[in-house]
Amino acid sequence: MPSVLPSPGAVLLLIDLQQAIDHPSWGVRNNPHAERQIGRLVARWRSEGWPVWHVRHDSTNAESHYRPGQPGHEFKPEFAPVNGEPVIPKQTNSAFIGTDLEKRLRNGNLDTLVVVGVITNNSVEATVRMAGNLGFRTYLVADGCFTFARADWNGTPRSADDIHAISLANLDCEYCTVTTADLLLDAST
Repeated sequence: MPSVLPSPGAVLLLIDLQQAIDHPSWGVRNNPHAERQIGRLVARWRSEGWPVWHVRHDSTNAESHYRPGQPGHEFKPEFAPVNGEPVIPKQTNSAFIGTDLEKRLRNGNLDTLVVVGVITNNSVEATVRMAGNLGFRTYLVADGCFTFARADWNGTPRSADDIHAISLANLDCEYCTVTTADLLLDAST
């Protein structure tokens, strides 16, 4: 449980919530209710007028469902930007590499991020690590992100739940504070 929760007005950063993530080629995922939790956070942030920012992956890989021009490149309808919410296009796993995310945050005197999205052990983890290293107060919503099952380096199959849990453990306390949607929503009431 986090000892300190973000103050109202923290940037809610939605990472790669595009239709590509629903393609069956990803395999078995965890956190089947992540979108519902993210939706609750987005609704609260929008109702309060707090900043909601969207990171969009613009893959340069010709095989990627995230490549511009592919149907998967579009945002999931429930997470499409509204009312001038910023979109930060990226081509790598970190939302800070090759983008103006850091500059936008610093220019806006925004020092706190609440991160949700996909994939926990890829773009979410890379972005959270950099945010922490750059000195941003960062919160990662454990039930607001998800990943997929895969084999480890030795070829041993690992469940999506295991990969998700290890990624959160690697990040918590060093790069961010891992929290839940309920804790955030209860704290901001």
